[in-house]
Amino acid sequence: MTSARSSLLVCTLAALTLAGCAEPAVELTPGLKAFVGARIIDGTGNMIEDGALIVRDGRVEAVGPSDSVSVPVSAEWIDLTGLTIMPGLINTHGHVGATRGLESNSDLYTRDNLLHQLGLYARYGVTTVFSLGGDDQAGFNLRNEQDLSLDRARLFVAGPVVVGDTPEEVEPIVDEVARMGADIVKIRVDDNLGSTTKMPEEAWRAVIRRAHEHGLRVAAHVFYLDDARKLVDAEVDFLAHSIRDTDVDQELIDKMVERNVCLSPTLMREVSTFVYESRPAFFDDPFFLRAADADVIAGLEDPERQARVQNSKSSQGYKAALEVAMRNVKALADGGVRLAFGTDTGPVGRFQGYFEQLELERMVEAGLTAAQAIMTATGDAAACMQVKDDLGTLAAGTWADFVVLSANPLDDILNTRSIESVWVAGNPVTSGN
Repeated sequence: MTSARSSLLVCTLAALTLAGCAEPAVELTPGLKAFVGARIIDGTGNMIEDGALIVRDGRVEAVGPSDSVSVPVSAEWIDLTGLTIMPGLINTHGHVGATRGLESNSDLYTRDNLLHQLGLYARYGVTTVFSLGGDDQAGFNLRNEQDLSLDRARLFVAGPVVVGDTPEEVEPIVDEVARMGADIVKIRVDDNLGSTTKMPEEAWRAVIRRAHEHGLRVAAHVFYLDDARKLVDAEVDFLAHSIRDTDVDQELIDKMVERNVCLSPTLMREVSTFVYESRPAFFDDPFFLRAADADVIAGLEDPERQARVQNSKSSQGYKAALEVAMRNVKALADGGVRLAFGTDTGPVGRFQGYFEQLELERMVEAGLTAAQAIMTATGDAAACMQVKDDLGTLAAGTWADFVVLSANPLDDILNTRSIESVWVAGNPVTSGN
């Protein structure tokens, strides 16, 4: 997703002249790029003014102030003076593949649809997605193909959500998820505001035990404070939603910090349940519209659909739950719990890529600073998902997955939408289809 700024200066260091780029003085080294002059937010909490980012074969070779980084003379030189570089966003709770337009079913889970959605995420600055459930073999195949040629968001997969009422039912499913090579195991501990039966405690405890025997971590869909307490006591690894029934207490905060349990707020998941009771303001946002499907917008504006949302008890219940969730985001952050950026995008009406941008805005509205919100989506997200050696920061050895912005998001979180270009493994992401 590239803006009208199309004159990024590209040349070799040896060829620089006051007049611009002369004929190359040396032969360029394939796969070697130098991004120079930009402000660099590195995903660790540090910011470098007038930085240099050296990328070789898809990974960061060096990063630091321009006057302290040695730029190889054969590097392709990309002048980003006045712009900002930050790591690509990591969505720790998304879903990929099984929707198209206003349709949702397993038949849509195809390689082509997965690639389309991963490209869409990337064009909005999301360069990694952990798909927490509903993942089939095509998703595993794409996960296994993440190499130097990547030009779409990276994908990690949980396989099917593990469901069942007894240990005897769930343990074979966990075994199969492990056999498939899942990155994490997903369970749901919720009754959907009383409309369904909650997974029995003995069953979800068995999932956690069995997954840990396989060396796999467990992410739990959760709603209630009491369930969150029990899950943390049972050594769950990740809470995949906010606690939304009541305010969190110090006991839970202390246990999550002690056991290093992360939580993904997914505030936009709540928004999606009620926002289409009328026409949302973002339907007029040019940043949204440049990749939006007009038929989907028309379907969501249908008066009958809006009336159903207005009259839905669950929609109004989740609207109230959002306020609780936002209070808890601030309380958890203040208490030292590590938050991992996530949105639960993928289902109909949860716009992949764009909702991640709205999530950052919501987190700041909840009381986080712009710097804190960015950390949840970069270095902290990578640490929570145990991929910090490869992703989430711009440091020597990590993949060169980053976003170039025309404005500083530390000044205003809305500036994460000022996308000039997106790069994955050192490759520019194209506009797609």
